[in-house]
Amino acid sequence: MLLLGIDIGTTAAKAALFSPDGRLQAVGQAEYAVNHVRPGWVEQNPEDWWQAVCVAIRQALASVPNSADQVGGVAVSAQAPTLIALDRSGQPVRPAMIWMDRRAEAEVAQINDQLGAENVYRVTGNRTDAFYVAPKLLWFKNHEPALLKKTHKLVQINGYINYLLTNTYSLDNVHAGLLQLRDYATGGWSAELCDLCGVKNSHFPEILPGHHIQGEVTPKAAEATGLRPGTPVMVGTVDGAAAAVEAGAVDLGAAAEMTGTSTVLLMPNDGSVSESAFIAMPHAIPGLHLLLGAMVASGASLRWYRDQFGLTEVQAASNLKLDPFDLLTQQAAQVKPGSDGVIFLPYMMGERAPLWHTNARGVFFGVSLSTQKAAFIRAILEGTAFALRHNVEVARKAGVTITEIRSVGGGTRSALWNQIKADVLGVPVLLPEASVGAPFGDAILVGMGLGLYPNISQSLREMVKLQTRYEPNAENHKRYSQIYPIFRSIYEQLREVFDSAAEIN
Repeated sequence: MLLLGIDIGTTAAKAALFSPDGRLQAVGQAEYAVNHVRPGWVEQNPEDWWQAVCVAIRQALASVPNSADQVGGVAVSAQAPTLIALDRSGQPVRPAMIWMDRRAEAEVAQINDQLGAENVYRVTGNRTDAFYVAPKLLWFKNHEPALLKKTHKLVQINGYINYLLTNTYSLDNVHAGLLQLRDYATGGWSAELCDLCGVKNSHFPEILPGHHIQGEVTPKAAEATGLRPGTPVMVGTVDGAAAAVEAGAVDLGAAAEMTGTSTVLLMPNDGSVSESAFIAMPHAIPGLHLLLGAMVASGASLRWYRDQFGLTEVQAASNLKLDPFDLLTQQAAQVKPGSDGVIFLPYMMGERAPLWHTNARGVFFGVSLSTQKAAFIRAILEGTAFALRHNVEVARKAGVTITEIRSVGGGTRSALWNQIKADVLGVPVLLPEASVGAPFGDAILVGMGLGLYPNISQSLREMVKLQTRYEPNAENHKRYSQIYPIFRSIYEQLREVFDSAAEIN
């Protein structure tokens, strides 16, 4: 039997086949566009996700003979949360507003004014912010009421893909917690929030656990994807929850961090710890909870640098058939810790945890005429690690125990970046064997739905093999601990300046 896990990231869809014991068999991947409509407005075309999923699945299946007949089930995870409004025929009524979209700042103020910020936090477990779906829905109601009236169902990305696979609707319990429309303690919809945002309970599919079998692959979907008709499809989950499963983050103290376009610090807990700086949501493993320190633009900052200033590396990498990021980080490795005095604030699209400051922006500090290109690259790697340290500090003050970090996602490909994180944080950074990101966690959900793992925690401890360990270098940690307060001070000194600049721009 093979288990198929699919993840819809911010820039690409990845499909991976695993054996039931967690061994990777094949991977497929396809990219799509992120549309920055105007500053703070970020959308994607749902059809692009589906086309990428079809390509990624076919790539993975092509790598293993007769694999379509061996796939025991499929589960999809996704970037989250997203506003996807479907009409009665299942067609999107507008482009999707993804997690990065910040247009609903005025609606955040409206929700807080009418319902009270403390009340919203008490009910939903999360602070009011344009990141969540509720403010986006209120924006939808305020600015596009005719399209809201046409809306039949509101789904998340995995729910949209599942609809195209099975012709049935679904909403998993983890995504549901990120809508900011539910009572976190009881699981029921908040009448106050739904009324204000112009939606009813009937707009949402039934909420189910991620390992629940939602339906089967239809003949039409089978033709598009190459899967066998009748293949079971699980409800799925949020990419961060799936990544926590991949990292084996099911025990207190073993936090995970997932770095791709963004970075998310995933901290398992029993539900007793709260901190408004973090995102609270259920774990993909029943009975557990997660606190998320979700940052915005870690990998995205490095990609921005590549696209804007890395033309030489891109051309050289193409000639050598290498990844241009490898050439960039090779340059960064030639610079000593501290980046020759350059400090980078990685707030290129504002920042979520722990700042929650939409107007924050990226900054290179300490640049001089002697600053070389490689120092900028290393400063990006260090700056994102400093932002991760900020989240760890806030978590520890809230009572979260963090003794090690398990890293997953595309960022783990850089040994330099992994070591910088260990040195900045002062705790070991561990990499699971054959890390491919959230698809592993999705595959585990498939196995759970098929009854393959009676004791999932024990199964994960056996399957998740921690292959590489980066121990913090004491001298580098001391150096970074001298720089870190300056990193924090730069933001604090500029906080009001960011707001003033935003008013002008």
